[in-house]
Amino acid sequence: MKIEKISLILVLIILNSFSIQAQNNEEEKLNLPGDNLNLYAVLNLFQESETLELFEKNLNAEDSKINNLDLNNDDKIDYIKVIDNVDGDAHLIVLQVAINEKENQDVAVFSVSKDNNKQIQIQLIGDEELYGKDYIIEPNTADANSQGATPNPGYSTNTTNSDGKTVVVEKTVIVQVQTWPVITYMYTPAYVRWNSPWYWGYYPSYWNPWRPYYWHYYYGYHYHWHSHYHGHYRNSRNYRTPLYQNNYYNRNRTSSTTVRNNRSIGKYNNTYSRPETRKDGAAAVARRDQNSTRPTFPSTRNSGTINTPNRTDNNSTRPATNTRPTTRPATNNNRPSTTRPSTRPATNNTRPSTNTRPSTRPATNNTSPAATRPATKPATRPAAKNNTRSTKNTSF
Repeated sequence: MKIEKISLILVLIILNSFSIQAQNNEEEKLNLPGDNLNLYAVLNLFQESETLELFEKNLNAEDSKINNLDLNNDDKIDYIKVIDNVDGDAHLIVLQVAINEKENQDVAVFSVSKDNNKQIQIQLIGDEELYGKDYIIEPNTADANSQGATPNPGYSTNTTNSDGKTVVVEKTVIVQVQTWPVITYMYTPAYVRWNSPWYWGYYPSYWNPWRPYYWHYYYGYHYHWHSHYHGHYRNSRNYRTPLYQNNYYNRNRTSSTTVRNNRSIGKYNNTYSRPETRKDGAAAVARRDQNSTRPTFPSTRNSGTINTPNRTDNNSTRPATNTRPTTRPATNNNRPSTTRPSTRPATNNTRPSTNTRPSTRPATNNTSPAATRPATKPATRPAAKNNTRSTKNTSF
């Protein structure tokens, strides 16, 4: 009789644990477009960057696997540009995506300011269209007040991964923001305000958009760094400076009707349709770190130069991102081309295309190389109407 009771208790405990795990799995996402841009990873990359220019370049690097946004739903990653708006000692650094030729969408804003003791205060605030109202990430600083903080259900330390293991933050790290390389540079007399030159139709020649991953793959990849993220950063409900509300949100925030409509009709829901890919994301980060004795965080310091804008084909739904033609001109040789395709073949971890337009331009009947777009742009080009940012988002 006792054995039966013990067995029943064990069964109930196991069922309860499965129920808790299932509940946690449901709560591990915001069910908003921002699920595909982990702001903890963004803030960690910002901390390790030397300049805003390099921060923008590494934020959009495919290898870092930080940017997984596809807000215009064209099955290609969106380029995130960085714009610094300066007001005295305060910086409001906007992360923004061009949705199409006429619309932009703010993704998040870094609020950087000095308090009365000349100490640097920094917060990363997600746009409410992508993350909901008052979604704030900040470093764990010595004078920070953690009361009223609400953990992100998508990246909390008490969630359970697919292996049944729980991430526990053993030590909270006190972060000295003023020692960050990018912060040090921003407060030197030599600093020149960074305003990204890229926009719809003009992107760096080194950048080539890739197919977005399913959210579970993306989450499985970043789960590896949860302990690090939550040891250094936390959520908050309190704004450190009134400049965000008064100077940015009420006067200069940019939102897209297309994103709002896509969200309302559920176009972003497809990203959650492949939960089995989570283990593939975890395996990807394990392969990345297999030759390292300690975790390698998803950031890349790159001191390479930033190229000048290149005009792309306006007839494409998503403009091309380099100056080379995407296909080799046809020749009289009947052998198949040995060059690799410009786009990566589809895998089970990436989302299938949602439009009918082929990803590469079909071959034409003209076999002359002159039929392709020249590798170099003309000596002169018409001025782009969007090359300068409107006064709405440049400076306060």
